[in-house]
Amino acid sequence: MARSDERKLDFIIDEMIDAVSNSKDEIFSIGEDSRKEFEKLRNLLSETKATVQRVIKEGDDLEQKVRFSRIRLSKVSQHFDQYNENQIREIYDQTHKLQTELTMKREKERNLREKRDDLERRLINLERTVARAESLVGRISVVLNYLSDDFKQVGDLLQEAHEKQEFGLRIIEAQEEERRRLSREMHDGPAQMLANILLRSELIDRTFRERSPEEALEEIKDMRKMVRSSLYEVRRIIYDLRPMALDDLGLIPTMKKYLANMSEYNKIDIEFTTHGKERRFNSKYEVALFRLVQESVQNAIKHAEASSIQVKVEITESAVLVVIKDDGKGFDTKHKKDHSFGLVGMKERVDMLEGQLKITSKVGKGTTIFIQVPLNE
Repeated sequence: MARSDERKLDFIIDEMIDAVSNSKDEIFSIGEDSRKEFEKLRNLLSETKATVQRVIKEGDDLEQKVRFSRIRLSKVSQHFDQYNENQIREIYDQTHKLQTELTMKREKERNLREKRDDLERRLINLERTVARAESLVGRISVVLNYLSDDFKQVGDLLQEAHEKQEFGLRIIEAQEEERRRLSREMHDGPAQMLANILLRSELIDRTFRERSPEEALEEIKDMRKMVRSSLYEVRRIIYDLRPMALDDLGLIPTMKKYLANMSEYNKIDIEFTTHGKERRFNSKYEVALFRLVQESVQNAIKHAEASSIQVKVEITESAVLVVIKDDGKGFDTKHKKDHSFGLVGMKERVDMLEGQLKITSKVGKGTTIFIQVPLNE
């Protein structure tokens, strides 16, 4: 690489570092502003809830007074001749005044409830904004690290500018893809469940006050299931990051334990069989094969709604063959679904190992996945 080309490339990298650094500061500022707004809204929500409770109590007291005033008015109507004109007017005016106050109080209560619900929705959106800002700042920090340190060090080892750029970008893309996958799973799983739990808690409060404790108890039972499911999703995501048993026990025992847990939790039949001599492989093979089976089984459970899954692993001297078969609803392999990140990731993993991936499926006939990976250790 010519000296002038190196200077040009370094200048471009420096410009990229400045642009990314400025973007990081702007995103951080957005996150901090959103966090401050979140705290203000949370305090306002707390005050609004207290006001709602106070207005409800005042409305209930007024309703009691209106009830007594109506009883008194009824007595006056029955014994009209026992009261003078001023007394009658006073009773009618008092009853009308109380009814007007009650109507206004209930209208105020309705407006406050709407304000409270709107604040809760805004809080949820702000919380997501803060989380996204924090995630973006973390990702940009990774990019900055590679641009300012690792990327420049790689340049000393590479002879061509094209190789230098390709190497750095591939590292960044691999990390960013993993972060995108984790972000999607957190958003679609625990984040959605927690938002639903927050809304369900409000429903329980209404049910308890406006209906009966028994109905509120049923709602609590349903919410407990949601909390349990959310906890499972968090644990699953943690397990997805790196199953520790894979390093300690190896591929087959870890796969067996994982499938048994999935079978027990999802209440479906998962049959796991192995052929050939069990042994340890290079870490890249064990991790890749485990992820491929994991993604296939999760797709069969979540998307295919299978009731039975068969997983077979055959180990030979030169290759590993894996077959995952389910009795789910299947799909048309010729029709590519939007955002089918799982299948794309599986193909990429198999390609990295110089293996073969074949998927056969028909609508209503289940799906079978064949994976063959050569052991080029």
